[in-house]
Amino acid sequence: MKIPPARYPSPLGRMQATPMDVEATKRQGWREQHILVISHDDERLDFMERQLIRSIGERLYGQVHGHAHGHSQPRGGGHG
Repeated sequence: MKIPPARYPSPLGRMQATPMDVEATKRQGWREQHILVISHDDERLDFMERQLIRSIGERLYGQVHGHAHGHSQPRGGGHG
């Protein structure tokens, strides 16, 4: 009968991050703090919703790099 050698767990094993459920975190942020985190490219959005997300994002945080219209510097809000 072969007995496998004893394995000693590495103390670094406790340092490994556990995978995060991003969608659950976003859902919790919305439900508990009314913080909405959404990608402009989220497939659950239709065209008009994507345009609205882009418009809000650009007004609050400035234009997305690579787009020629509007302002490139963040303006308004003063958040974050």
